[in-house]
Amino acid sequence: MTPAGGIWHQIFDFTDYGALLSLVRDSLVAGAALGLVGGLAGVFVLMRDLPFAVHGISELSFAGASAALLAGTDVVAGSIAGSLLAAGAIGVLGTRARDRNSVIGVIMPFGLGLGVLFLALYKGRAANKFGLLTGQIVAVDTPRTAWLLGTSALVLAVLAVLWRPLVFASTDPDVAQARGVPVRGLSFVFMLVLGLAVALSVQVVGALLVLSLVVTPAAAAARVTASPVLLPVLSVLFAVVSIEGGILLALGGSIPISPYVTTISFTLYAVCRVAGRYRARRWGAGRTVPRPA
Repeated sequence: MTPAGGIWHQIFDFTDYGALLSLVRDSLVAGAALGLVGGLAGVFVLMRDLPFAVHGISELSFAGASAALLAGTDVVAGSIAGSLLAAGAIGVLGTRARDRNSVIGVIMPFGLGLGVLFLALYKGRAANKFGLLTGQIVAVDTPRTAWLLGTSALVLAVLAVLWRPLVFASTDPDVAQARGVPVRGLSFVFMLVLGLAVALSVQVVGALLVLSLVVTPAAAAARVTASPVLLPVLSVLFAVVSIEGGILLALGGSIPISPYVTTISFTLYAVCRVAGRYRARRWGAGRTVPRPA
């Protein structure tokens, strides 16, 4: 077999594919829930300019999961604890954008350093270490699925309750505060919700590539629509397609799931960006009022 053929065989190998599908049943269920959570949370991440925060939270989520792996306890619980700790710190200390970026810049290397330390001390399977960073296709077993679905339901319930005031506080915080909306309180609660969303995503795509689920789908949707209804719908659709497609493709290969998820997610973004430019040109060409310089 040629080297190119060998590489292709590692990436895509659909031998006995049907028999392997049963191995990822729980991952597919969890993936649908994570796509819903990541797609909805991503809308507010863009509104509030928090992509950098997502990466910062994921680093401490990785540290928490690594600590749990070293201690022999539940990795999901450790990941959630690390995410909530980071999200709470960012929410309390980073009330302004400049302060927030400084706090995140401090948290990110600290969390990554702790995670590397815990993994270096861990003497178990190397696949467990690697999976925390890049994801594992069969990492979601039945008990972990219950954790993921329960936490996803909690995140969705909070977002449903806070959706309208959170949109108001995210788009025009000064006016929202003047009208009695608890802007700072909503900001802190959303950071905790974001922490949970990040911790859930880490379980499938790993700590390094969480942005592909929590940021890229919403960014793709924003390129083709500004509708407050269609934007979250498309964001969720893109997130679900990315993660479910990534799981199904990764099942036929021997590399981690994350490259598949990120490639699908990026492709959707690229297509939406081109479509958005094309639509803007057509709309601009038909305008009768000159555009400002």
